[in-house]
Amino acid sequence: NCTGTEAALSECQARPWGSNSCDHREDAGVVCSDTSGQLPLRLANGSNRCLGRVEVFHNQKWGTVCDDTWDLHDAAAVCRQLGCGMALSAPSSAHFGPGSDPIWLDSVHCTGTESTLAECELSNWGEHNCGHSEDAGVVCSGTAAESPGGLLRLVGGPSRCAGRVEVLHNGTWGTVCDDGWGSPEGRVVCRQLGCGTLLSVAPGTRYGEGTGQIWLDEVNCTGEERDLSECRARPWGEHNCHHVEDASVECSDSSITALGTLQLLNGPNRCAGRVEVLHNHMWGTVCDDGWDLVDAAVVCRQLGCGTPLSATSGAHFGRGHDPIWLDEVNCTGTEDTLFDCQASAWGNNNCFHGEDAGVICSEMSVVTKLRLANGSTHCEGRVEVTHNGTWAALCDEGWGLAEARVVCRQLGCGRALSAPGRFHFGQGPGQMWPDSVSCVGTETALSACKAKPRGNGTCHHGREAGVVCAGNP
Repeated sequence: NCTGTEAALSECQARPWGSNSCDHREDAGVVCSDTSGQLPLRLANGSNRCLGRVEVFHNQKWGTVCDDTWDLHDAAAVCRQLGCGMALSAPSSAHFGPGSDPIWLDSVHCTGTESTLAECELSNWGEHNCGHSEDAGVVCSGTAAESPGGLLRLVGGPSRCAGRVEVLHNGTWGTVCDDGWGSPEGRVVCRQLGCGTLLSVAPGTRYGEGTGQIWLDEVNCTGEERDLSECRARPWGEHNCHHVEDASVECSDSSITALGTLQLLNGPNRCAGRVEVLHNHMWGTVCDDGWDLVDAAVVCRQLGCGTPLSATSGAHFGRGHDPIWLDEVNCTGTEDTLFDCQASAWGNNNCFHGEDAGVICSEMSVVTKLRLANGSTHCEGRVEVTHNGTWAALCDEGWGLAEARVVCRQLGCGRALSAPGRFHFGQGPGQMWPDSVSCVGTETALSACKAKPRGNGTCHHGREAGVVCAGNP
């Protein structure tokens, strides 16, 4: 019984706590006029209030937002309104599951500076051409990954969705031991961080050894938990491990997906190294029994790395970690992928890691590093690559959406929205990349596209290539 002037509900008169003659059919609710002008907003089906499917309240009903044109600018307004920090990604295609009718908004357009979603350009309520498979989502930095057991992060990888697993306890970050660490635990980590599905549980110290505390050991999840703190584990700080056993995870919403199911590790660049293949969510090695240049040719072709110079044996590029997935590989040399070649059954071998196979390919990676510069997020900007140890801008000669798709895919930034040229993102650094690039659009990395020298004087500052990705970092 309130008078209406109280500052909090707890100041009103009421029966003692828990004393009532009611059932849940009598649960009370409130609908406010929202005099602040804000559009009532929530994120649903995430592991905390700062990530999930975007839902807005209108006409006494919660409804979803269609992902047409949905990007990081729109997500920024949502995160800011909810007090959840900055936008980390703007997942589309019902990433957090399909909602239920109505679909209230479509084609939302924000500049990214708005304080609330209501300040953005919005369609008429209920007007859309969408289904719930297109429900938009948001992942904010704010209290993302907050859990009763502390905070969670992935360190040392190419993005926030791949790396060494670290948890925060008593104000200190520490690692997780890989004893018993497998796919169920990896699935929980990816879900908690809003990073999509599990790609792999990386073996050993793929992302380097941590320092300081080893907080968790013998973590045991069913794989259905929404938070790592819900899994069984030894008490905090109790373990029999060293940092060489630090657990790692690679999730689908990371640029690691550009690697596909085959990669070369521990070499000077992506076109030389120990052969590793992905199977059953785990990376493993290939035994060098019968390994030769014909097999190496298939690996180089699959990676877009030219022709084989050498098929190394005897763990030339160092010893990998279990499992050893393939043995007795026998390719004819015409296969599109290594997995089309004859080989022993997965995991069936008589080898040890001193026999890990490697490859050295002729094309030592056209582009070793790639970035987008001078944009409002890391998923848009002027395209720059490393050349002779320094950054160089790509020319817009022949530049289009096919090339932009490859850049967005390589950076884990979702689909390509546009491929602007002509100085759109400003002048680049001192030099221009000497080659023009031509992609089909399906390549996993810019280095897999065709490159040919440009004619002298055909490109100059003011003709820098640009990319705008939908944003899914």
